[in-house]
Amino acid sequence: MNRSHRPFSIAGLLTVSAVLLIAFSAQAQGSSAITEYPVPPGTRPHDVAPAPDGTVWYTGQRTGEMGRLDPETGDITLIPLGEGSAPHGIIVGPDGAAWVTDGGLNAIVRVDPETEDVDVFPLPDDTGYANLNTAAFDGDGILWFTGQSGIYGRLDPASGDLQVFDAPRGRGPYGITATPDGEIYYASLAGSHIAHVDRETGEATVIEPPTPGQGARRVWSDSEGKLWISEWNVGQLALYDPAADAWTEWPLPGNNAMPYAVYVDESDIVWLSDFGANAIWRFDPATETFEPFTLPSNNGQVRQLLGRPGEIWGAESGTDKLVRITYGTD
Repeated sequence: MNRSHRPFSIAGLLTVSAVLLIAFSAQAQGSSAITEYPVPPGTRPHDVAPAPDGTVWYTGQRTGEMGRLDPETGDITLIPLGEGSAPHGIIVGPDGAAWVTDGGLNAIVRVDPETEDVDVFPLPDDTGYANLNTAAFDGDGILWFTGQSGIYGRLDPASGDLQVFDAPRGRGPYGITATPDGEIYYASLAGSHIAHVDRETGEATVIEPPTPGQGARRVWSDSEGKLWISEWNVGQLALYDPAADAWTEWPLPGNNAMPYAVYVDESDIVWLSDFGANAIWRFDPATETFEPFTLPSNNGQVRQLLGRPGEIWGAESGTDKLVRITYGTD
């Protein structure tokens, strides 16, 4: 399906001096820096995904669009996904395309990076409203996805075959990740657990964190296949080691921690967004210490983090901005 797209420039929203100040001047913090990039007002960007060509994809949840930011210029290309679209999650697949979980369309969406053509893979009619959230590719190139209404599923991009499974405890599946060996785990926010998915049968096995009612929101694997989880309800970061079947949890600093997104970078450093602190935390597992990166704008509400070597990207749904943290890789 080919849909029209239109360019957008931050210069259309701001004066030249404001562009230089807000979009391109970084707030230094040691060897790191924070930069914000405005997106069109009312977009409510939810998730963000750096692409191999240096651009950055994001989902415009409120406007039903995909955005593609050029960080060098600040220019944005907007790609409508269709009437009723409300895109949530986005990742870049093995094919280099942007893959989207679209709650409004109740479908998985693929956007070609070269042509920007849009392909829609609807969930089966009998699924009902899934409240689609996030996705990850397993070791065989199959896309797995979650829906908070109580489902998870898989899509074979080669054949277009799409299957949906009922979550073992109903409502809640939210974050999802693949380990380096291609295994799939998801986090259940309403169910307060994580689950391992058998890629052959599709069966999900619940794994209980030690803190009851913790609200496991998002999950990310490190290079060793250990899983890092943001525990939204209790303000904690959790680690689950599948090989040892062992848990460790750390409370975030502050009195009102609300950890939402979690991401593990190329050095196995853990990054978390925190609504309560309006910050992104850097957690070093070796020293078990947290370092804050306060967002330049108030009420940022960063709902997802992704990165590439030397960069962490987030979507500020509360301010209609994307944010980048650059850091040394030596």
